[in-house]
Amino acid sequence: MRLIAVALTLSLITLPAHAKSGKSQPLVVTLKTSHGQDAGTATFKQAGDRVAIKLKLKNLPIGEHAVHIHQNPQCDAPDFKAAGPHFNPAGKQHGMLNPMGHHNGDLPNISIDQNHVGEATLKVDYLSLDPAAADSLFANGGTSIVVHERSDDMKTDPAGNAGNRIACGVITAARP
Repeated sequence: MRLIAVALTLSLITLPAHAKSGKSQPLVVTLKTSHGQDAGTATFKQAGDRVAIKLKLKNLPIGEHAVHIHQNPQCDAPDFKAAGPHFNPAGKQHGMLNPMGHHNGDLPNISIDQNHVGEATLKVDYLSLDPAAADSLFANGGTSIVVHERSDDMKTDPAGNAGNRIACGVITAARP
C-alpha cells in the first residue's frame, strides 16, 4: 500500500512538469504493405511551427520511393486507393519543384537499401498536428501516409509519376 502511495505521488509530481513543457507526445503510425506485412512506422511530432516525421520503413523494394500524405484516413489493401488524393487543403498543384506551390501532402523521397529498410527524418512547415489548423493531419477525421512503388519526380501533377501505392498507414488523433 505504501509503495502504491509513493508511485501515485511521483506520477502526480511528474505530470505537471510534463504539461508545462508544452511538448506534444509523438504520434506513431504503423504502415502495412498491400499483403498485410509490416512496413515499419512513421512517427509524427510537432516541433514549434514544424512537424518532424521520422520514417523507419522495412520490407519494401530496394530503391527510391515517394512518400505522400493522402486526404483520407483509410488504407484498404491491396491498392490503398481509399486513401484518396494527396492532402491538399491549400488547393495547390503537385510537386516541390512546382513554382505555384505544392500539395501539403508532398514529402521528399526515401531510399530503401539492400536490406529492404530505409530511415529518414523529415521536418516540414506546411503540416500541423494541431486539430484546429487548416493544414492539420487530423482534418476531416484524419489522413494517411502512403509509400509509392517509384520515386516522385517532384513536378508532375497530380502525383509525381510515383506509381502504385505499396504501403499505407492511417493518421488519426489519439483518443484519450
